[in-house]
Amino acid sequence: MDDQPDLQRDRARPTNSADVIDLREYKYAKDPLPVTFHRRELDMILWIYGRMVGEGEWKDYALDHLRDVAVFSVFKRSGELPLYQIIKDPRLANKQGAFSVVNTAGKVLKRGQDLKQVLKVFDKVLKLVET
Repeated sequence: MDDQPDLQRDRARPTNSADVIDLREYKYAKDPLPVTFHRRELDMILWIYGRMVGEGEWKDYALDHLRDVAVFSVFKRSGELPLYQIIKDPRLANKQGAFSVVNTAGKVLKRGQDLKQVLKVFDKVLKLVET
């Protein structure tokens, strides 16, 4: 078993290490890589996720890396619709911001360039309780 991808090779001509490959053609011939969360972005998201799991608010998550967007979905129960989706859409980076938090109804709760600021939508406001 080989970890290298299957390559279509011409069986009549042996592969020579001196063969020249135009990297521009190779780059554009392949499908683009999916959008992903970088390590620091995922660390910030998982820190919020861990806090909310500890508070009993969230129970499960799903991570999708698609061609155009990366989506981190959080669930109260695994069989339901996601409570929130944290979306990274690089196409919007120069417009509204690449990061957004969307609720179950599809309403954008917060959007921006800085993921740390966008995730502040999950910060709870402490209220003074009189006894």
